[in-house]
Amino acid sequence: MSEVPDGVTLASLERRPPRPTATMTMTRDGPDGVEVLLGLRSPTMRAFPSYWAFPGGGVSSVDAAAVEQLQGLEGPQSKTIACILREMSEELGLAPSSEGLVAIAPEVRAEIIADKTRYLQLALEGHVPHDRSKLKVLCHRITPPFGPVQFDNAFLHIHAGEANGMPEIDLEPQTEFTEIMWAKPSTILERWSRHEIKVAPPVVTLLMEINRVLQRTKGRMEEAASDIASRLPGRRSILFAHGVEVVPVKTATLPPADHTNAYLVGDPHGDFILVDPAAHLREGMEDLATAVERHQGNLVALLFTHSHGDHIGDMGLLREAFDVPVWGSQHTNKSVKCDRILNDGEQLTLGSTTWEVLITPGHHPGHVCLLSEAGLIAGDMVAGIGTILIPPYSGDMAVYIEQLERLKQRQPHLLFPSHGPVIAQPTKVFNRYISHRKARHQRVLEAVGKAESIAEIAALAYADTPDAHPGLAEDQTLSHLLTHERDGAVQKSKHGWTLSE
Repeated sequence: MSEVPDGVTLASLERRPPRPTATMTMTRDGPDGVEVLLGLRSPTMRAFPSYWAFPGGGVSSVDAAAVEQLQGLEGPQSKTIACILREMSEELGLAPSSEGLVAIAPEVRAEIIADKTRYLQLALEGHVPHDRSKLKVLCHRITPPFGPVQFDNAFLHIHAGEANGMPEIDLEPQTEFTEIMWAKPSTILERWSRHEIKVAPPVVTLLMEINRVLQRTKGRMEEAASDIASRLPGRRSILFAHGVEVVPVKTATLPPADHTNAYLVGDPHGDFILVDPAAHLREGMEDLATAVERHQGNLVALLFTHSHGDHIGDMGLLREAFDVPVWGSQHTNKSVKCDRILNDGEQLTLGSTTWEVLITPGHHPGHVCLLSEAGLIAGDMVAGIGTILIPPYSGDMAVYIEQLERLKQRQPHLLFPSHGPVIAQPTKVFNRYISHRKARHQRVLEAVGKAESIAEIAALAYADTPDAHPGLAEDQTLSHLLTHERDGAVQKSKHGWTLSE
Protein backbone atom coordinates (compact mmCIF):
# COMPACT_ATOMS: atom_id res chain seq x y z
CA MET A 1 0.00 0.00 0.00
CA SER A 2 1.10 3.64 -0.11
CA GLU A 3 -0.14 7.16 -0.24
CA VAL A 4 -2.84 7.86 -2.82
CA PRO A 5 -1.15 9.13 -6.03
CA ASP A 6 -1.44 12.82 -6.82
CA GLY A 7 -4.50 13.62 -8.90
CA VAL A 8 -6.34 10.43 -7.90
CA THR A 9 -9.48 10.79 -5.78
CA LEU A 10 -10.78 7.75 -3.92
CA ALA A 11 -13.94 7.41 -1.88
CA SER A 12 -13.31 7.23 1.85
CA LEU A 13 -14.22 4.06 3.71
CA GLU A 14 -17.66 4.11 5.31
CA ARG A 15 -17.66 1.78 8.27
CA ARG A 16 -20.78 -0.10 9.23
CA PRO A 17 -21.63 -1.47 12.68
CA PRO A 18 -19.76 -4.70 13.52
CA ARG A 19 -21.49 -7.90 12.48
CA PRO A 20 -22.50 -10.18 15.39
CA THR A 21 -20.75 -13.56 15.64
CA ALA A 22 -20.36 -16.21 18.33
CA THR A 23 -17.72 -18.80 19.20
CA MET A 24 -17.73 -21.64 21.72
CA THR A 25 -14.99 -22.17 24.29
CA MET A 26 -15.61 -25.79 25.25
CA THR A 27 -13.68 -27.26 28.16
CA ARG A 28 -13.48 -30.61 29.94
CA ASP A 29 -11.64 -32.17 32.86
CA GLY A 30 -8.72 -34.11 31.40
CA PRO A 31 -6.35 -36.46 33.25
CA ASP A 32 -3.85 -33.64 33.90
CA GLY A 33 -6.21 -30.70 34.28
CA VAL A 34 -8.67 -28.60 32.32
CA GLU A 35 -8.51 -29.04 28.54
CA VAL A 36 -9.83 -26.74 25.83
CA LEU A 37 -11.23 -27.77 22.46
CA LEU A 38 -9.75 -26.19 19.32
CA GLY A 39 -10.36 -27.03 15.69
CA LEU A 40 -7.84 -26.72 12.85
CA ARG A 41 -9.46 -24.58 10.19
CA SER A 42 -9.31 -25.87 6.64
CA PRO A 43 -6.59 -24.32 4.43
CA THR A 44 -9.39 -23.28 2.06
CA MET A 45 -11.13 -21.10 4.66
CA ARG A 46 -11.12 -17.39 3.85
CA ALA A 47 -10.43 -16.27 7.42
CA PHE A 48 -7.56 -17.79 9.41
CA PRO A 49 -6.83 -20.78 7.11
CA SER A 50 -4.75 -23.50 8.83
CA TYR A 51 -5.23 -21.81 12.20
CA TRP A 52 -6.44 -23.43 15.41
CA ALA A 53 -9.60 -21.69 16.57
CA PHE A 54 -12.86 -22.10 18.46
CA PRO A 55 -15.93 -23.38 16.61
CA GLY A 56 -18.54 -20.76 15.79
CA GLY A 57 -19.91 -18.46 13.12
CA GLY A 58 -22.09 -15.51 12.23
CA VAL A 59 -25.48 -14.73 13.73
CA SER A 60 -28.17 -15.26 11.08
CA SER A 61 -31.89 -14.80 10.54
CA VAL A 62 -32.32 -18.45 11.59
CA ASP A 63 -31.01 -17.53 15.03
CA ALA A 64 -33.36 -14.56 15.31
CA ALA A 65 -36.28 -16.86 14.51
CA ALA A 66 -35.06 -19.39 17.05
CA VAL A 67 -35.15 -16.74 19.78
CA GLU A 68 -38.82 -16.10 18.99
CA GLN A 69 -39.89 -19.75 18.88
CA LEU A 70 -37.64 -21.84 21.14
CA GLN A 71 -38.27 -21.84 24.87
CA GLY A 72 -35.46 -20.71 27.12
CA LEU A 73 -33.84 -18.31 24.65
CA GLU A 74 -34.53 -14.98 26.29
CA GLY A 75 -32.38 -12.02 27.24
CA PRO A 76 -29.88 -9.69 25.56
CA GLN A 77 -27.51 -12.52 24.54
CA SER A 78 -30.24 -14.76 23.14
CA LYS A 79 -29.30 -14.43 19.44
CA THR A 80 -25.65 -15.26 20.01
CA ILE A 81 -26.63 -18.23 22.16
CA ALA A 82 -29.03 -19.44 19.45
CA CYS A 83 -26.21 -19.01 16.95
CA ILE A 84 -23.72 -21.09 18.92
CA LEU A 85 -26.28 -23.85 19.54
CA ARG A 86 -26.81 -24.12 15.78
CA GLU A 87 -23.09 -23.92 15.00
CA MET A 88 -22.32 -26.66 17.56
CA SER A 89 -24.83 -28.96 15.87
CA GLU A 90 -23.25 -28.32 12.46
CA GLU A 91 -19.52 -28.27 13.24
CA LEU A 92 -19.31 -30.68 16.17
CA GLY A 93 -22.52 -32.69 16.03
CA LEU A 94 -23.12 -31.86 19.71
CA ALA A 95 -25.93 -30.24 21.65
CA PRO A 96 -26.34 -29.32 25.35
CA SER A 97 -29.12 -31.20 27.15
CA SER A 98 -30.23 -31.47 30.77
CA GLU A 99 -27.97 -34.56 31.00
CA GLY A 100 -24.96 -32.73 29.56
CA LEU A 101 -23.52 -32.66 26.05
CA VAL A 102 -25.02 -35.25 23.71
CA ALA A 103 -24.38 -36.26 20.11
CA ILE A 104 -27.22 -35.52 17.72
CA ALA A 105 -28.30 -38.13 15.21
CA PRO A 106 -26.15 -38.17 12.06
CA GLU A 107 -29.15 -37.77 9.76
CA VAL A 108 -30.37 -34.76 11.75
CA ARG A 109 -26.93 -33.16 11.59
CA ALA A 110 -26.74 -33.82 7.85
CA GLU A 111 -29.99 -31.93 7.34
CA ILE A 112 -28.66 -28.91 9.24
CA ILE A 113 -25.36 -28.91 7.35
CA ALA A 114 -27.22 -29.07 4.05
CA ASP A 115 -29.61 -26.27 5.04
CA LYS A 116 -29.08 -24.34 8.27
CA THR A 117 -32.67 -23.10 8.18
CA ARG A 118 -33.69 -26.67 9.09
CA TYR A 119 -32.13 -26.27 12.55
CA LEU A 120 -35.12 -24.46 14.04
CA GLN A 121 -37.75 -26.97 12.92
CA LEU A 122 -35.60 -29.91 14.03
CA ALA A 123 -35.09 -28.27 17.42
CA LEU A 124 -38.82 -27.60 17.76
CA GLU A 125 -39.49 -31.26 16.99
CA GLY A 126 -37.08 -32.31 19.76
CA HIS A 127 -34.35 -33.74 17.51
CA VAL A 128 -31.79 -31.18 18.71
CA PRO A 129 -31.60 -30.40 22.45
CA HIS A 130 -31.04 -26.75 23.29
CA ASP A 131 -30.59 -26.48 27.04
CA ARG A 132 -28.80 -23.18 27.59
CA SER A 133 -28.56 -23.45 31.40
CA LYS A 134 -24.85 -24.43 31.34
CA LEU A 135 -23.86 -21.85 28.72
CA LYS A 136 -22.07 -18.73 29.90
CA VAL A 137 -21.01 -15.63 27.95
CA LEU A 138 -17.38 -15.02 28.88
CA CYS A 139 -16.89 -11.74 27.03
CA HIS A 140 -17.41 -9.78 23.83
CA ARG A 141 -14.60 -8.59 21.59
CA ILE A 142 -14.79 -6.43 18.48
CA THR A 143 -12.25 -7.34 15.84
CA PRO A 144 -9.60 -4.70 15.05
CA PRO A 145 -10.19 -2.25 12.18
CA PHE A 146 -7.93 -4.07 9.73
CA GLY A 147 -10.56 -4.04 7.00
CA PRO A 148 -13.92 -2.56 6.06
CA VAL A 149 -15.86 -5.27 7.95
CA GLN A 150 -15.58 -5.79 11.70
CA PHE A 151 -17.18 -8.42 13.90
CA ASP A 152 -18.58 -8.25 17.42
CA ASN A 153 -17.84 -11.73 18.70
CA ALA A 154 -19.43 -13.26 21.79
CA PHE A 155 -17.18 -15.86 23.43
CA LEU A 156 -19.45 -18.44 25.06
CA HIS A 157 -18.37 -21.24 27.35
CA ILE A 158 -19.62 -24.67 28.33
CA HIS A 159 -17.83 -27.13 30.60
CA ALA A 160 -18.40 -30.74 29.55
CA GLY A 161 -17.17 -32.36 32.77
CA GLU A 162 -15.09 -35.53 32.75
CA ALA A 163 -13.30 -36.35 29.52
CA ASN A 164 -14.42 -39.99 29.57
CA GLY A 165 -18.06 -38.88 29.60
CA MET A 166 -17.75 -36.83 26.40
CA PRO A 167 -19.44 -38.07 23.21
CA GLU A 168 -17.14 -38.57 20.23
CA ILE A 169 -16.83 -35.65 17.81
CA ASP A 170 -17.16 -36.63 14.16
CA LEU A 171 -15.66 -34.09 11.76
CA GLU A 172 -16.43 -36.07 8.60
CA PRO A 173 -19.75 -34.39 7.70
CA GLN A 174 -18.49 -30.80 7.92
CA THR A 175 -15.82 -28.86 6.00
CA GLU A 176 -14.62 -26.07 8.32
CA PHE A 177 -12.24 -28.11 10.50
CA THR A 178 -9.79 -30.78 9.38
CA GLU A 179 -9.00 -31.98 12.91
CA ILE A 180 -9.66 -31.18 16.55
CA MET A 181 -7.40 -30.93 19.58
CA TRP A 182 -8.14 -31.23 23.28
CA ALA A 183 -5.24 -29.73 25.25
CA LYS A 184 -4.48 -27.71 28.36
CA PRO A 185 -4.36 -23.94 27.73
CA SER A 186 -0.75 -23.86 28.92
CA THR A 187 0.22 -26.60 26.44
CA ILE A 188 -1.42 -24.79 23.54
CA LEU A 189 0.30 -21.53 24.48
CA GLU A 190 3.69 -23.23 24.80
CA ARG A 191 3.37 -24.75 21.32
CA TRP A 192 2.19 -21.40 19.94
CA SER A 193 5.13 -19.54 21.53
CA ARG A 194 7.53 -21.97 19.81
CA HIS A 195 5.78 -21.24 16.48
CA GLU A 196 4.78 -24.90 16.13
CA ILE A 197 1.11 -24.05 15.59
CA LYS A 198 -0.90 -21.06 14.42
CA VAL A 199 -3.65 -19.90 16.80
CA ALA A 200 -6.16 -17.15 16.01
CA PRO A 201 -5.15 -13.95 17.88
CA PRO A 202 -8.33 -13.55 19.99
CA VAL A 203 -8.08 -17.21 21.00
CA VAL A 204 -4.51 -16.67 22.20
CA THR A 205 -5.38 -13.86 24.60
CA LEU A 206 -8.47 -15.65 25.92
CA LEU A 207 -6.41 -18.79 26.55
CA MET A 208 -3.88 -16.66 28.42
CA GLU A 209 -6.67 -15.30 30.58
CA ILE A 210 -8.14 -18.74 31.22
CA ASN A 211 -4.71 -20.07 32.14
CA ARG A 212 -4.12 -17.24 34.63
CA VAL A 213 -7.54 -17.56 36.27
CA LEU A 214 -7.32 -21.36 36.50
CA GLN A 215 -4.22 -20.92 38.64
CA ARG A 216 -6.20 -18.71 41.02
CA THR A 217 -9.19 -21.07 41.14
CA LYS A 218 -6.99 -24.17 41.57
CA GLY A 219 -8.15 -25.68 38.31
CA ARG A 220 -11.90 -25.24 38.80
CA MET A 221 -13.05 -24.26 35.32
CA GLU A 222 -16.64 -23.27 36.07
CA GLU A 223 -15.42 -20.96 38.82
CA ALA A 224 -12.80 -19.55 36.44
CA ALA A 225 -15.47 -18.93 33.78
CA SER A 226 -17.64 -17.03 36.26
CA ASP A 227 -14.62 -14.95 37.26
CA ILE A 228 -13.83 -14.03 33.64
CA ALA A 229 -17.47 -13.28 32.81
CA SER A 230 -17.88 -10.99 35.82
CA ARG A 231 -15.09 -8.60 34.89
CA LEU A 232 -15.50 -5.50 32.73
CA PRO A 233 -13.89 -5.80 29.30
CA GLY A 234 -10.49 -4.15 29.05
CA ARG A 235 -8.16 -3.30 26.20
CA ARG A 236 -6.35 -6.48 25.19
CA SER A 237 -3.21 -7.10 23.20
CA ILE A 238 -3.57 -8.28 19.60
CA LEU A 239 -0.94 -11.00 19.30
CA PHE A 240 -0.23 -12.04 15.73
CA ALA A 241 2.52 -14.37 17.01
CA HIS A 242 4.69 -14.82 20.07
CA GLY A 243 6.68 -11.59 20.27
CA VAL A 244 4.60 -9.80 17.62
CA GLU A 245 1.85 -7.50 18.91
CA VAL A 246 -0.06 -5.25 16.52
CA VAL A 247 -1.56 -1.82 17.20
CA PRO A 248 -3.74 -0.55 14.32
CA VAL A 249 -3.29 3.21 13.90
CA LYS A 250 -5.68 5.44 11.94
CA THR A 251 -3.89 6.84 8.86
CA ALA A 252 -4.55 8.43 5.49
CA THR A 253 -3.62 5.35 3.51
CA LEU A 254 -4.95 3.70 0.36
CA PRO A 255 -8.59 2.53 0.66
CA PRO A 256 -10.10 0.11 1.49
CA ALA A 257 -7.58 0.26 4.35
CA ASP A 258 -7.76 3.21 6.72
CA HIS A 259 -5.25 2.01 9.33
CA THR A 260 -1.54 1.18 9.40
CA ASN A 261 -0.32 -1.64 11.61
CA ALA A 262 2.27 -0.57 14.15
CA TYR A 263 4.10 -3.55 15.66
CA LEU A 264 5.69 -4.24 19.02
CA VAL A 265 8.42 -6.67 17.99
CA GLY A 266 10.80 -8.58 20.23
CA ASP A 267 10.91 -10.31 23.58
CA PRO A 268 7.58 -10.15 25.50
CA HIS A 269 9.62 -9.84 28.69
CA GLY A 270 12.79 -8.21 27.36
CA ASP A 271 13.91 -5.72 24.71
CA PHE A 272 11.45 -4.82 21.97
CA ILE A 273 11.04 -2.19 19.24
CA LEU A 274 8.04 -0.25 17.94
CA VAL A 275 7.77 -0.59 14.14
CA ASP A 276 5.97 2.04 12.02
CA PRO A 277 4.33 4.15 14.73
CA ALA A 278 2.33 6.14 12.17
CA ALA A 279 0.14 8.16 14.52
CA HIS A 280 -0.68 11.78 13.72
CA LEU A 281 -3.84 11.93 15.85
CA ARG A 282 -4.19 11.89 19.63
CA GLU A 283 -6.18 8.63 19.60
CA GLY A 284 -3.44 6.79 17.76
CA MET A 285 -0.74 8.16 20.07
CA GLU A 286 -2.75 7.04 23.09
CA ASP A 287 -3.17 3.55 21.63
CA LEU A 288 0.58 3.27 21.03
CA ALA A 289 1.47 4.60 24.48
CA THR A 290 -0.99 2.22 26.16
CA ALA A 291 0.42 -0.77 24.28
CA VAL A 292 4.00 0.15 25.20
CA GLU A 293 3.07 0.69 28.86
CA ARG A 294 1.20 -2.64 28.94
CA HIS A 295 4.17 -4.50 27.47
CA GLN A 296 6.34 -6.17 30.10
CA GLY A 297 9.58 -5.56 28.24
CA ASN A 298 11.89 -2.62 27.54
CA LEU A 299 11.32 -0.37 24.49
CA VAL A 300 14.73 0.22 22.86
CA ALA A 301 13.91 1.92 19.53
CA LEU A 302 11.40 3.12 16.97
CA LEU A 303 11.90 1.56 13.53
CA PHE A 304 10.40 2.69 10.22
CA THR A 305 10.05 0.25 7.32
CA HIS A 306 10.10 3.14 4.85
CA SER A 307 9.35 6.84 4.59
CA HIS A 308 5.85 6.95 3.11
CA GLY A 309 3.53 9.25 5.03
CA ASP A 310 1.21 6.48 6.18
CA HIS A 311 4.13 4.83 8.03
CA ILE A 312 5.85 7.73 9.77
CA GLY A 313 3.90 9.52 12.46
CA ASP A 314 4.29 12.95 14.01
CA MET A 315 7.97 12.84 14.97
CA GLY A 316 7.65 15.60 17.54
CA LEU A 317 4.95 13.72 19.42
CA LEU A 318 6.72 10.38 18.99
CA ARG A 319 10.02 11.65 20.39
CA GLU A 320 8.16 13.25 23.27
CA ALA A 321 6.24 10.06 24.08
CA PHE A 322 9.08 7.59 23.50
CA ASP A 323 12.55 8.81 24.39
CA VAL A 324 14.37 6.11 22.38
CA PRO A 325 16.57 6.04 19.26
CA VAL A 326 15.12 5.88 15.74
CA TRP A 327 16.22 3.09 13.38
CA GLY A 328 15.82 2.97 9.61
CA SER A 329 17.57 2.44 6.29
CA GLN A 330 19.94 4.90 4.68
CA HIS A 331 17.15 6.10 2.40
CA THR A 332 14.71 6.57 5.29
CA ASN A 333 17.40 8.65 6.99
CA LYS A 334 16.89 11.27 4.24
CA SER A 335 13.35 11.89 5.54
CA VAL A 336 13.69 11.09 9.25
CA LYS A 337 16.91 11.51 11.22
CA CYS A 338 17.84 7.96 12.15
CA ASP A 339 20.14 7.24 15.07
CA ARG A 340 20.99 3.84 13.63
CA ILE A 341 21.24 2.95 9.95
CA LEU A 342 20.05 -0.59 9.20
CA ASN A 343 21.83 -2.70 6.60
CA ASP A 344 20.78 -5.78 4.68
CA GLY A 345 21.58 -9.01 6.54
CA GLU A 346 22.06 -7.29 9.89
CA GLN A 347 20.89 -9.22 12.96
CA LEU A 348 18.80 -7.45 15.61
CA THR A 349 18.93 -9.13 19.00
CA LEU A 350 15.82 -8.23 20.99
CA GLY A 351 15.95 -10.10 24.27
CA SER A 352 15.63 -13.80 23.51
CA THR A 353 14.58 -13.17 19.89
CA THR A 354 16.65 -12.45 16.79
CA TRP A 355 15.39 -10.62 13.72
CA GLU A 356 17.23 -10.34 10.40
CA VAL A 357 17.10 -7.05 8.52
CA LEU A 358 16.19 -7.39 4.85
CA ILE A 359 16.42 -4.31 2.61
CA THR A 360 13.71 -4.86 0.02
CA PRO A 361 13.39 -1.95 -2.44
CA GLY A 362 10.86 -1.90 -5.23
CA HIS A 363 7.84 -0.45 -3.51
CA HIS A 364 10.11 2.25 -2.09
CA PRO A 365 13.91 2.70 -1.85
CA GLY A 366 15.39 1.40 1.38
CA HIS A 367 12.24 -0.52 2.35
CA VAL A 368 12.96 -2.69 5.41
CA CYS A 369 11.53 -6.09 6.30
CA LEU A 370 12.33 -8.05 9.45
CA LEU A 371 12.50 -11.86 9.55
CA SER A 372 12.52 -14.31 12.45
CA GLU A 373 11.09 -17.70 13.37
CA ALA A 374 7.82 -15.91 14.10
CA GLY A 375 7.49 -14.67 10.53
CA LEU A 376 8.11 -11.61 8.39
CA ILE A 377 7.35 -8.00 9.26
CA ALA A 378 6.49 -7.29 5.64
CA GLY A 379 5.79 -3.56 5.56
CA ASP A 380 4.32 -2.70 2.17
CA MET A 381 5.70 -5.70 0.28
CA VAL A 382 2.30 -7.40 0.63
CA ALA A 383 -1.05 -6.39 2.09
CA GLY A 384 -3.71 -8.23 4.05
CA ILE A 385 -6.32 -6.02 2.41
CA GLY A 386 -6.35 -4.00 -0.80
CA THR A 387 -3.34 -3.77 -3.08
CA ILE A 388 0.27 -2.60 -3.15
CA LEU A 389 1.11 0.36 -5.36
CA ILE A 390 4.52 0.73 -6.98
CA PRO A 391 5.02 4.50 -7.33
CA PRO A 392 6.25 5.25 -10.87
CA TYR A 393 9.34 7.28 -10.00
CA SER A 394 10.34 6.20 -6.50
CA GLY A 395 9.44 2.53 -7.01
CA ASP A 396 10.66 -0.07 -9.47
CA MET A 397 8.35 -2.85 -10.69
CA ALA A 398 11.14 -5.25 -11.71
CA VAL A 399 13.00 -4.82 -8.43
CA TYR A 400 9.75 -5.26 -6.51
CA ILE A 401 9.10 -8.61 -8.21
CA GLU A 402 12.71 -9.68 -7.58
CA GLN A 403 12.33 -8.89 -3.88
CA LEU A 404 9.05 -10.82 -3.70
CA GLU A 405 10.91 -13.82 -5.12
CA ARG A 406 13.64 -13.34 -2.54
CA LEU A 407 11.17 -13.19 0.36
CA LYS A 408 9.32 -16.23 -0.92
CA GLN A 409 12.56 -18.24 -0.85
CA ARG A 410 12.96 -17.47 2.86
CA GLN A 411 9.69 -19.34 3.59
CA PRO A 412 8.47 -17.24 6.53
CA HIS A 413 6.12 -18.83 9.07
CA LEU A 414 3.62 -15.94 8.79
CA LEU A 415 3.40 -12.54 7.11
CA PHE A 416 2.72 -9.44 9.20
CA PRO A 417 1.66 -6.72 6.72
CA SER A 418 1.37 -3.01 7.32
CA HIS A 419 -2.26 -3.08 6.23
CA GLY A 420 -4.77 -5.81 6.99
CA PRO A 421 -4.73 -8.95 9.13
CA VAL A 422 -1.95 -11.49 9.54
CA ILE A 423 -1.37 -13.63 6.43
CA ALA A 424 -1.33 -17.34 7.22
CA GLN A 425 -0.13 -18.78 3.89
CA PRO A 426 2.98 -16.82 2.81
CA THR A 427 4.02 -19.01 -0.13
CA LYS A 428 0.54 -18.95 -1.62
CA VAL A 429 0.37 -15.15 -1.29
CA PHE A 430 3.85 -14.60 -2.75
CA ASN A 431 3.01 -16.85 -5.70
CA ARG A 432 -0.19 -14.92 -6.35
CA TYR A 433 1.56 -11.53 -6.16
CA ILE A 434 4.43 -12.61 -8.40
CA SER A 435 2.28 -14.25 -11.07
CA HIS A 436 -0.17 -11.32 -11.05
CA ARG A 437 2.56 -8.67 -11.42
CA LYS A 438 4.39 -10.60 -14.14
CA ALA A 439 1.17 -11.13 -16.10
CA ARG A 440 0.26 -7.44 -15.85
CA HIS A 441 3.79 -6.48 -16.86
CA GLN A 442 3.41 -8.57 -20.01
CA ARG A 443 -0.07 -7.19 -20.78
CA VAL A 444 1.27 -3.63 -20.58
CA LEU A 445 4.03 -4.52 -23.04
CA GLU A 446 1.52 -6.15 -25.40
CA ALA A 447 -0.71 -3.05 -25.20
CA VAL A 448 2.12 -0.84 -26.43
CA GLY A 449 1.90 -0.82 -30.21
CA LYS A 450 -1.86 -1.09 -30.07
CA ALA A 451 -2.05 2.20 -28.20
CA GLU A 452 0.30 5.05 -27.35
CA SER A 453 -1.22 7.10 -24.54
CA ILE A 454 -1.04 5.88 -20.97
CA ALA A 455 -4.83 5.98 -20.68
CA GLU A 456 -5.30 3.79 -23.73
CA ILE A 457 -2.51 1.40 -22.74
CA ALA A 458 -3.98 1.10 -19.24
CA ALA A 459 -7.46 0.38 -20.64
CA LEU A 460 -6.06 -2.52 -22.66
CA ALA A 461 -3.77 -3.84 -19.93
CA TYR A 462 -6.53 -3.75 -17.30
CA ALA A 463 -9.31 -5.06 -19.57
CA ASP A 464 -9.46 -8.17 -17.36
CA THR A 465 -10.05 -5.98 -14.27
CA PRO A 466 -13.02 -3.76 -15.15
CA ASP A 467 -13.47 -2.63 -11.55
CA ALA A 468 -9.96 -1.19 -11.31
CA HIS A 469 -9.89 2.52 -10.53
CA PRO A 470 -8.86 4.30 -13.78
CA GLY A 471 -6.48 6.63 -11.97
CA LEU A 472 -4.72 3.80 -10.15
CA ALA A 473 -4.61 1.69 -13.33
CA GLU A 474 -2.87 4.52 -15.19
CA ASP A 475 -0.50 5.13 -12.29
CA GLN A 476 0.56 1.48 -12.19
CA THR A 477 0.71 1.25 -15.99
CA LEU A 478 3.28 4.06 -15.91
CA SER A 479 5.32 2.07 -13.39
CA HIS A 480 5.33 -0.92 -15.74
CA LEU A 481 6.22 1.29 -18.72
CA LEU A 482 9.17 2.88 -16.93
CA THR A 483 10.53 -0.58 -16.12
CA HIS A 484 10.08 -1.70 -19.74
CA GLU A 485 11.85 1.51 -20.81
CA ARG A 486 14.81 0.78 -18.54
CA ASP A 487 14.94 -2.71 -20.04
CA GLY A 488 14.96 -1.23 -23.54
CA ALA A 489 11.64 -2.79 -24.59
CA VAL A 490 9.71 0.46 -25.06
CA GLN A 491 10.48 4.11 -25.63
CA LYS A 492 8.69 7.37 -25.06
CA SER A 493 8.32 9.98 -27.73
CA LYS A 494 6.34 13.18 -28.12
CA HIS A 495 3.46 11.06 -29.47
CA GLY A 496 3.41 8.61 -26.56
CA TRP A 497 4.78 5.15 -25.84
CA THR A 498 5.98 2.83 -28.60
CA LEU A 499 7.89 -0.42 -28.88
CA SER A 500 11.63 -0.03 -29.27
CA GLU A 501 13.00 -0.82 -32.68
